[in-house]
Amino acid sequence: MTQERPADRLMDKLRRAIDLSMKATEASREAVQEILRRGAETGIFFSGGRAREAAEGFDLTEQDRDFLRSLSIRPDPR
Repeated sequence: MTQERPADRLMDKLRRAIDLSMKATEASREAVQEILRRGAETGIFFSGGRAREAAEGFDLTEQDRDFLRSLSIRPDPR
């Protein structure tokens, strides 16, 4: 009988998290596409958590941009 190492458990946890994330992204993409097929528009609004951030705005990270692209949503530079 082989003993499971802590790293094995963590790798399994990471793999499950990645699988869930990919499924959630695909479900989000499908929902956005259905909304568009029905003739509506979509948008995602981000809000800063602190007063200073809200006043200055914020920059999307490359990961944010990749996520939006995966949903076929182009970031609005406003």
